[in-house]
Amino acid sequence: MNAVSSHLVGAAMTRDPRENVEPVLDIRNLKIEFRGKDETVVAIPDLSFKVMPGESYGLVGESGCGKSTTAMAIMGYLGTTGVIANGSIRFNGRELVGVSPQDLRSIRGRQIAMVYQDPMSALNPVKTIGAQLAEVPMLHLGATRREALDMAEAMLADVRLPDPGDMLRRYPHQLSGGQQQRVVIAMALLARPSLLLLDEPTTGLDVTVEAAVIDLIEELRRRYATSLLFISHNLGLIAESCDRLGIMYSGEMVEEGSTEQVFRHPRHPYTRGLIDCIPDLRGDKRTRTLAAIPGHIPLPQERPEGCLFGPRCASFRAGICDQPGLPLQSADAAAHLVRCARWPDVAAPVPAPGVAVRETTGAEPAIALSDVSKIYAISPTRSVKANEAISFEAGRGEIVALVGESGCGKSTLARIVTGLGRASSGAIRMAGENIAMIEASARPPEMLKAVQMIFQNPDSTLNPSHGATFSIYRSIKKFGLRKGKAEIEARVRELLEMVRLSPAVAKRKPNQLSGGQKQRIAIARAFAADPTLIVADEPVSALDVSVQAAVVTLLLDIQREKEATMLFISHDLALVRHVADKVVVMYLGKVMEQGTVDEVFGTGAHPYTEALLSAIRDPHAEGAPSTRITLSGDTPSPINVPAGCRFATRCHRKLGAICDTTPPPLRKVSETHEIACHIGCAELAAHPPVLGRVAKAG
Repeated sequence: MNAVSSHLVGAAMTRDPRENVEPVLDIRNLKIEFRGKDETVVAIPDLSFKVMPGESYGLVGESGCGKSTTAMAIMGYLGTTGVIANGSIRFNGRELVGVSPQDLRSIRGRQIAMVYQDPMSALNPVKTIGAQLAEVPMLHLGATRREALDMAEAMLADVRLPDPGDMLRRYPHQLSGGQQQRVVIAMALLARPSLLLLDEPTTGLDVTVEAAVIDLIEELRRRYATSLLFISHNLGLIAESCDRLGIMYSGEMVEEGSTEQVFRHPRHPYTRGLIDCIPDLRGDKRTRTLAAIPGHIPLPQERPEGCLFGPRCASFRAGICDQPGLPLQSADAAAHLVRCARWPDVAAPVPAPGVAVRETTGAEPAIALSDVSKIYAISPTRSVKANEAISFEAGRGEIVALVGESGCGKSTLARIVTGLGRASSGAIRMAGENIAMIEASARPPEMLKAVQMIFQNPDSTLNPSHGATFSIYRSIKKFGLRKGKAEIEARVRELLEMVRLSPAVAKRKPNQLSGGQKQRIAIARAFAADPTLIVADEPVSALDVSVQAAVVTLLLDIQREKEATMLFISHDLALVRHVADKVVVMYLGKVMEQGTVDEVFGTGAHPYTEALLSAIRDPHAEGAPSTRITLSGDTPSPINVPAGCRFATRCHRKLGAICDTTPPPLRKVSETHEIACHIGCAELAAHPPVLGRVAKAG
């Protein structure tokens, strides 16, 4: 390490956050407006909070509440129309509102840095990683190019990227999503900033990569005494990562306190509503229904008098809650603040009861996969094994979840089932037919109707040039489910009612709908053909927790009413726990484990399943969190699949050479539970469960 970087590391490591009681970031009565030619929109009416030295502060709320706008104001990125109309943003005692662009540039990057949701928004695709990282110390620290590259290589090692020297020579497209995010974190930390802003930094990452990135951020925070402002709608992540948090709603703070105070004793009805939207690992759909918050955040020009949450609050009382100027007041403790006139009188909500689930044991399977493989030839001697010998069954009305990291073959399998691709070998039987080799273009209408898909991005099924319900209308007409325009339109209205949407939505274009409304349209389109099998590929991953709860509950209601079978693809294992009847765990194109949801989430899990489960962040859990299992290295290339167990190169319980050379046997733990592992069933069962706090749902 050179003299420049050595001095900086030494200074950072000896910095004591308790030396200075002054906040690193102090926002007071902040008001942000966006001024256009015809109107002015008040995005943030009045916001105040502090971030102390070395502290991790979480900012939580639904989309549209003003979290990202606040971060952009701190960085001075409000654009030509954004204006700070009132208030103060002080950084280390220095006022940032009204500073010159030159002074702001001296602070950005050097003293305040930001990590964005999409790492590619911060990476130049035509420059090497080394060239981009070196710019930071050269610009902010006056380092030479050689010194800057040495510092960049040292920081890549700090963020635990393999072979940092080689990484400097790569381009962004040659890195995985997790590696790109680590590079962006390294870039943000190179100048040793006092404050790091993190705006949804793990939204697009796998659960294991997310866990590794968050653990890494925490380690680097402690090492360099950097304060964090963590913006996220993932309450589980905030609950585990932050010391204090603030709950934002429609541009103002409605509750603030220590993480433990807010999650254990939430006082504002909105905070309670957000927490109730999250699946609880101690139960599932049989024991509890996810309770979505009714309504939506008001538009800035439609904010009500008094409590902004009033129109959505079941505890609203006229004459009390509609009084202007509601203050943040102490609740329970001086540092626990709540903006609610009735918080002492509002009782905690009673969890909605679960639903009865139809037993399918012994019934004829609705779909049965047997040794399904998909191999892509990329040269005469090389091929990619996307799926290999996949076998499982799903009964009528049953939900089977497919889980695993990106690249494990979940979506490839979904495409084969829906006819968007064809298997290389094996069989997929539905209603006596083998559909594995039959693509959608060759399937008869009845078979096409029987299998429908809900995509992760609803925009992929909506035509921006047509009305929102065009895809539903087209589906009904294509399959001849109704005759004549009047009958088809009547059926469209029935389907809109089924997904709890107003008929007025039919006249809107997709760009006039929210993400939750678009996903409801996608669900209505999928069920328009009365399918027997629904393939849902990450159907709620991009939605806020409240919208997610509403869409999941709606999907479960419709699926149960129609007795449709569902293949549910997700990387959110807490949601899988709530939704699924069975779970199939995939890794590098192969099934590692499958069984009922209680079996897979219980004792005796495959080591890979253990790693996935350990990455779950559960804000409902009390006491110590589950033991984190950090997987080393990256998933092997599907072109060069390991000869033995595919998971052996990353396994924390590897036995030895047998794992590298011999494919593991398929061990039958019970009639419904199978594990592909060299470790015996008794030894697997004797190992303490990762989620020891999780009780079997009943």
